[in-house]
Amino acid sequence: MDFHMKLPRSKPEFALFIAIISILSVNIIAPLITCFEFGFHLAVWADVLKVIPFIWLCVVALVLITYKPSEWLTHKVVAEGDSFRSVITINILCTVLFMSIFLTVIGTWIGSRSFTAEPIRLFFFKWPRNYAISFAVEALFAQPIARAALYKLHKAKDKQV
Repeated sequence: MDFHMKLPRSKPEFALFIAIISILSVNIIAPLITCFEFGFHLAVWADVLKVIPFIWLCVVALVLITYKPSEWLTHKVVAEGDSFRSVITINILCTVLFMSIFLTVIGTWIGSRSFTAEPIRLFFFKWPRNYAISFAVEALFAQPIARAALYKLHKAKDKQV
């Protein structure tokens, strides 16, 4: 029942789901990671706001690119009949794994407005923190809000039928 009510049933619903998750995630994760990197100051946060639209475009593109590999990896871990919560948790782990790997490098390039080898050189120092922040935001905020929105949408649609 949860799979039917809380996940997208069509391409427009998938687009809505991705829009909600990506907008929430980018507006929380990018400032948090940047502030952990450079300090929690208003100037740092204001600087992040300038690049958020570019990061958001990159996030949407990466979601579309990593969607199939994340689903494949999720189905390698979960078994038929596993609960909705376990499947969603594993899916979030897999999705955040792929997204954080790419965005640890690409996000740094966008944020610093320079294409250098530094994010690759420092990858293993920065990626665990970025992964933890991203997973927490996805699991505790972004995805539950998006699933609640879809649940309300589906309830309203099912009432009409």
